[in-house]
Amino acid sequence: MSIDAPVGTGGGTGGTAAGARPARRRGLPALHAVPHAGLLLVLALLVVFASVRTDAFLTSTNLLNVLRQVSVVSVIAAGLTLLMTAGGMDFSMGSNVAVNTAVAAQLLAHGHPVWQAVAVSMALSTGIGLVNGLVVTYTSVAPFVATLAAATLLDGVALLVINGLSISIGTKLTALGDATTLGLPNLLLVALAVLAATAVVMRWTTFGRDAFAIGGNEDVARLSGIRVALDKLVLYALAGALSGLAGIMLLARLGASSPGTGGLTLQLTAVAAVVIGGTSLAGGRGTVLGTVLGVLLLGTVNNTLNLLQISSYYQQIAVGAVLLVAAIANLLQQRRH
Repeated sequence: MSIDAPVGTGGGTGGTAAGARPARRRGLPALHAVPHAGLLLVLALLVVFASVRTDAFLTSTNLLNVLRQVSVVSVIAAGLTLLMTAGGMDFSMGSNVAVNTAVAAQLLAHGHPVWQAVAVSMALSTGIGLVNGLVVTYTSVAPFVATLAAATLLDGVALLVINGLSISIGTKLTALGDATTLGLPNLLLVALAVLAATAVVMRWTTFGRDAFAIGGNEDVARLSGIRVALDKLVLYALAGALSGLAGIMLLARLGASSPGTGGLTLQLTAVAAVVIGGTSLAGGRGTVLGTVLGVLLLGTVNNTLNLLQISSYYQQIAVGAVLLVAAIANLLQQRRH
């Protein structure tokens, strides 16, 4: 009897055991219902830690500075979220920013009107994105390889444009870089507009649904009547245009274009934010909300390290480590699905 008892208990109380598991799940229903609950929790803990360790963190001056810094990354990350959802990748967006800031700075420094400098640099950035799209769409070169090669090329072009020197633009973009509206930095308002537009496109437009379909299975999407090639060209061109906008924003914030402005460091930060936010590296899944939380998390980490006077080298280490952990978590989540 003692041997049969566990068997009988398992069989006889199968309904009770099955009912017990949902009962345990009901203990944390709200946590499971909150999107990106884990990311929100980590961000909240980081804010508490920073607030306890330094009094300067919660000051209005510091918070406005953080919002200005993350605004540029947010615009790049918005374009990257939409592109990665469709199964694409563009590692040249940070380098596109570098070229954009270099060209705009030279035009402004030589007396060209602001609107002309912005128009020319934005058109150039959009064209760079379109060329990336053409290479990826109509050749067998992987997006990672094609855009990484483009990034290396663009970094060199940016240095040639400014001749390795720092080019100041004075106060010509101060209204965008330093001014506020209703207490919020204008840079942040631009970033919020871009993020909101991206969210609307992804959730409520045919183009956004097509992007998810392409990322899920490109062949099936093509057989379903989706114009895969055209959509991919538009996505890469849009990524280029948003890189151009981010470049103008960065130039407005810094007031100059210098060697090292933009480039791979900015690109990896944006990629890390998007991956941390849950966008699938394989395509087919992604949210703007997750990207925003990823951007805020990385921005808070960098700001906290600065306030604690920790070497800037550790910031790169932190971004790389977070990106690696997020990529592994992303892969595990994809396997579970």
